[in-house]
Amino acid sequence: MRPMAALVSVTLDIAARVAPGLAGKAAFALFIRPLGRPPLRPAEVEVMGRAERGWLTVNGASVTTYGWGDGPRPVLLVHGWSSRASRFAAFVEALRAQGHTVVAFDAPGHGESGGRAASIRDFREIINGLHREHGEFSAIVAHSIGVLSTLFTLRDGMRVERVVGIGGVAHFDYVIEGFRRSLPAGPAVVRALRGHVENRLFAGVPDIWRRLDARVDPGPARNASCSCTTPRTTRPLPPSRGRSRSPTGSVPG
Repeated sequence: MRPMAALVSVTLDIAARVAPGLAGKAAFALFIRPLGRPPLRPAEVEVMGRAERGWLTVNGASVTTYGWGDGPRPVLLVHGWSSRASRFAAFVEALRAQGHTVVAFDAPGHGESGGRAASIRDFREIINGLHREHGEFSAIVAHSIGVLSTLFTLRDGMRVERVVGIGGVAHFDYVIEGFRRSLPAGPAVVRALRGHVENRLFAGVPDIWRRLDARVDPGPARNASCSCTTPRTTRPLPPSRGRSRSPTGSVPG
């Protein structure tokens, strides 16, 4: 373990035992910080150069949005953690070739957007904002934490015909466990972090952990055609019916 990481781990562990509220706030601040801001790849430059850019303000951060085409009922692309919209460049090309309008965004702290951090609540606000701007989406293609963010957002009542999840995260506890291992953090820190999510980020939201878990209850997504896609397989997400294929074999990274 690196010296700084060890110091942070020990400090949070002590704080969680003495002042869990403060420890939860500090742990959450680390939890929502992306692992760097990957640059645009050469193969993505031309596609992103054709995009019409727009902006939203979410939690004080300027969020960059992208659009290709101006038709109704576009396909929304939702990138994963420490990623960016440009990683979907091959998807944009394939979808445009099929006549679809495409919309995407860089979450706060990602790509060309401002800010240094992003929460699942920020993802939800952006998706809802783009829905208000563009109307109903014909499909949503999401990667990693973008899958969980999409399913969480659909609980607000948004309608979509198809959801494609690539390397998707199905429940929030999986993300918390990844954070615990990477820090590493003890049980007291995890309890403090969960307390912050429950009492601060989603204060007053009943049954928030069930809402953040698509394994037991996928919510309104059960009425959409859903599939979970990996580089080698495409399988439906139970208990949904039907299957939608990703438009290209490549997976954003």
